[in-house]
Parts: sequence; C-alpha cells; structure tokens
Amino acid sequence: MDALTERFERERPRLRAVAYRMLGSAAEADDAVQEAWLRFHRTDAAEIDNVPAWLTTVVARVCLSALRSRRNHPEEPLDGQPEPDDERRDPAQEAELADEVGLALLVVLDALGPAERVAFVLHDMFAVPFEEIAPMLGKTPAATRQLASRARRRVKGGTAADAGLPRRRKVVEAFLAASRGGDFEALLALLDPDVVLHADRFAGPTPAPIVLQGVESVRRGAILASERARASELALVDGAPGLLMVREGRLAVVLAFRVEDDRITGIDVIADPDRLAKLELAVID
Repeated sequence: MDALTERFERERPRLRAVAYRMLGSAAEADDAVQEAWLRFHRTDAAEIDNVPAWLTTVVARVCLSALRSRRNHPEEPLDGQPEPDDERRDPAQEAELADEVGLALLVVLDALGPAERVAFVLHDMFAVPFEEIAPMLGKTPAATRQLASRARRRVKGGTAADAGLPRRRKVVEAFLAASRGGDFEALLALLDPDVVLHADRFAGPTPAPIVLQGVESVRRGAILASERARASELALVDGAPGLLMVREGRLAVVLAFRVEDDRITGIDVIADPDRLAKLELAVID
C-alpha cells in the first residue's frame, strides 16, 4: 500500500493540473483526482503497463463525464444560496491555479464542448497522442484531431490577422495598467475627449444601464473600478482587444473597447449573462 500511495503521489500534481484545466475548479479537480486514486487502489497495479498514462486516462474520463453532466444538467443555485462546493472553495488556491493557467484561457476553455475541451487540453497542453485520446471520446484518431483543431481555432481566435491589432492591444494594456494603478494622467492620455462608456444594467450598482460621457466621467469611473481591474485579464472580444473579469472561476464582466488613432473612443461594459454568452472570446498570445 505504501508503494502504491507513493507511486500515485508522484503523479498527483500533474493529474491535478490536467483536471483543473478541464474543469476550471480546484474542488472539482481534487474530486477527479481522488476518484482516480480510488480506482487505482482497486486495480492490480501489476496489470498496468504504463501507470502515468493509465491514471491520465482515468482522470480524463472522470472529467469528461463531469463536463457532460454539467452541460446536460446545469445547476442554477437559488438566489442567496451557496453553490455545493462553496464550503470547500479556497479562494487563494483558486487564484494560484488560475494564475498558472490564465483567466482568459479558462474562460475560453469553458465555452468549448466537453469532447473539444478534453481533446485540446490533453493534446495541446499535455502532449497526449490522439491515438490515446480517441478511445476516451469514442472517436477515431482523425476525428479527435479535428476536435482539437476546432478547439484550437476557438481558443486562439479563428479570424484573419488584423494589422491594427497590436496597436489597439497596447492601448488596452495601457488602460488596464493605468486603471490598476490609479494613474490619472495615463488615463487622460488614453481617453478620447468625447469617449462614451456604456454599462448594462447587470454591470453597475443601479438596476438601470449607465452611460458616462466625456473623458473626466470615464476616468473617474475607471479609477473607481480599480479593484475590478486587478481581477481582469486581456483577451480578444469579438476579434478586438478587450478585458475579461472572472469571479469565482466564472466570467463576470467583459470590457469591449473602440480604439481610434490610439485613443479609446468607447467602452462597453457587459455583465448581462445573455450578452456574455454570445460573445466570441479568444486568448491573445
């Protein structure tokens, strides 16, 4: 038993990394790894030719089942009621894991179908061959390769290269840095004098949408939202540089920017779940 435990513990960090990238939740990842341990404990290890590969397959199958269940039976907690794993959630631990992966990548991965997510994570992030992934998904290696390719396009953005993208990205990165640091002068330099900020009714402290016009109003709003900016990360939003804010592992707010002549002319603050679901999000390299 000690030998089995030691063998499993050597694999635990990698298995947890696999499960977290698939599920986006530290608590669920730990559950998947624990299930792998229980199955490993019930199996004669002498019959396993490749223990790391066997354990990866078990974790992947457990995660695939969880992802399919999540999609088929989404849980909608009652207002004011904690989610089932709230008591087990360690915010510091979640933040550390999210930093390792990247908030934007977790959000984009969450938009993938279960089979796409498993194929992409195992192949592109952990170099598992398609021939080993295919049986997990009940597909041929060629079909599994197509799933990973489709997921890759969605993760990295499938649009043609935009010559102006790097310049707009620099502007949005500068806005994020200035907002986080409360840099008044830097914000003034980035905002067009006639800039307009629109925030839907889910984004602000009031039940009605908010419209801020003019550089001074938008600057003050950005400074007040500095805490929100610290939890934000750069991403592509409908093909343009924007910001994502994730709360407890889930996409909470998106900032979409209009940039002209290296100045921000418009900011759309989106928190409406229906609008968030329709956005095309991708990771910026």
